[in-house]
Amino acid sequence: MRIMEEDTITNPAPGSPITISHLLGFFALSTALLLSVWDIRLSTIPLAFFVLSSFIAPFFTSISYFLPVITCGKSSEKAVSLTFDDGPDPVSTPALLNLLKNKNILATFFVTGENASRHPDLIQAILRQGHTIGNHSYHHDPLIMLKNSKRLFQEIQLAQDILKTFGIHTLAFRPPAGITNPKLGKILSGLGMYCVNYSCRAFDMGNRRIQNLSGKILRKIQPGDIVLLHDIIPAKEKKQWMLKWLVEIEGIVDGIQKKGWEVIPLANLIHRPVMKSIRKVTDAPHHECPNLES
Repeated sequence: MRIMEEDTITNPAPGSPITISHLLGFFALSTALLLSVWDIRLSTIPLAFFVLSSFIAPFFTSISYFLPVITCGKSSEKAVSLTFDDGPDPVSTPALLNLLKNKNILATFFVTGENASRHPDLIQAILRQGHTIGNHSYHHDPLIMLKNSKRLFQEIQLAQDILKTFGIHTLAFRPPAGITNPKLGKILSGLGMYCVNYSCRAFDMGNRRIQNLSGKILRKIQPGDIVLLHDIIPAKEKKQWMLKWLVEIEGIVDGIQKKGWEVIPLANLIHRPVMKSIRKVTDAPHHECPNLES
């Protein structure tokens, strides 16, 4: 397995950046105090607006509401990056890697710890080919952001522990479904990580809807976009659908290049490393799914 040259891993300086939620919360509280001078009942309006905004905003994955979220690179660069979520998968990943190799494309795979532990050979194949790997939590629980801080930390840390057995420390974290919460920023900062979402997707429902996947992406793609795709077998699990999915992925790459743009590694697009190598490399055994209820 090819591993990058060793880098020293350092955690960012302590302290939380000012986010939209901080500014909006300060505005809501200040406005509520002013309105209470006239009528205490009016003070509930800005506070209710803040609560409603805090509930809705995390579902808009391009908004850095609770923490800084990287969603794209510079639009002045005629380049985009491809990212693949939810793998690795024993059927789709080998075929996808062959396609990317033939097209001379390097992508980023946001893998789950559970799938990485089940398919260590595929993680090694991804790294050997020169792709980068990001953390997509252990179980990919779409409701994880509704659970407590301890559970969220465990989901991220367990995936980190699995990936460390391959000699890498992932820096980029993509939350399941792209949803964030107020606790995520502090957890990622403590782990020396940052949050990456996306700016272009086809709403493929985790490869449940692959019909015209390339057309949907190419109609909306812009320079600097981080493209969200999935590395799991199409839901219908038939050979013809697998082949159709590969044709769609190839169509995306060809369509981007016909525009005169490049498909470049995510780290080059956002000018930040996605992962770093670590000194200790161990064999990656099969790991039993841990019980996070304790």
